[in-house]
Amino acid sequence: MSSKEILEKIRKLSNQEKRNISYENLVEIINQLSTDEIVELSNIIGYPVFTRLCMGVLKHKFVLLQDGAAAIIVNDNGQILLQSRADNDKWGLPGGCQELGERFEDTIIREVKEETNLDITEDNLELIAVVSGNTRKNEYPNGDVVFNNTILYCVKNYSGVLRWDEESKNMKFFDLDQLPVNQNDSDLIEIYKKTLNKKSF
Repeated sequence: MSSKEILEKIRKLSNQEKRNISYENLVEIINQLSTDEIVELSNIIGYPVFTRLCMGVLKHKFVLLQDGAAAIIVNDNGQILLQSRADNDKWGLPGGCQELGERFEDTIIREVKEETNLDITEDNLELIAVVSGNTRKNEYPNGDVVFNNTILYCVKNYSGVLRWDEESKNMKFFDLDQLPVNQNDSDLIEIYKKTLNKKSF
């Protein structure tokens, strides 16, 4: 099987099947690929999952540093969009991890489309902050622990019909003074609120 056929076969796997690729199988696959093809494989599987698969038995023990982007999507009433995450039952912002070779602007445009079905362009992005540190620590039910360095954007112009994928249970706009208690990204939302307060002076 050629490397192109291998990559195409993996591309057709479900997300769960990709997560279940064994370490031994992955080593065999990677040894047949060029550097550029390994980057492509990482982007097919998803960088965080790919990284953990490469760790073998340590994949859920290793604390991972991730770079990514999140969006405060604001409607005409000043409400912000939150998604009820399927993995931890918390309400969070649309966003996700940067893939290899991807600019942060492209990361958030891709993630917003995948998670909300909304279309945004680079012109729609307003950089709010670069957020890092202990508030960006996330723990997942499968044991994974990550620290997310997050580029936070505000988006007020978008198009499309709101629709969510399997990563979310629900999605809705909230008033800033009526946000759900069980938040996943409360630190990012507080940073957004502070920028609003500064603009009001």
